[in-house]
Amino acid sequence: MNTPGTIDRPLTHDPMKQAPMKPSTSELTRSATSDLTTHGVTGSRQKNRNREMQLMQEALARAHMHERMHDAERERQAVRLAAARRMQRRAERASLLARRALAMAVMQ
Repeated sequence: MNTPGTIDRPLTHDPMKQAPMKPSTSELTRSATSDLTTHGVTGSRQKNRNREMQLMQEALARAHMHERMHDAERERQAVRLAAARRMQRRAERASLLARRALAMAVMQ
């Protein structure tokens, strides 16, 4: 693609300076753009609307992925906490056994 920048991070935020979006092959040959231009609405506004709709979908997908990543991080934290508690109990048991062994050695 020859367009500099991406949809997420356009090179400029000025709609008049952005590269026009190319229509997909799946769109109908008679689109809403031709109907709207006859009523005085320019084609660039329709293209910007298409871009805004695409940006909304990308933002929704990005928010969904951010939420899933956050959930996964919370799950990993819970697993690490459970493992740390298990290790702490094991260490306390080993410490208690060592104190008993030391006490038995001192008593004899």
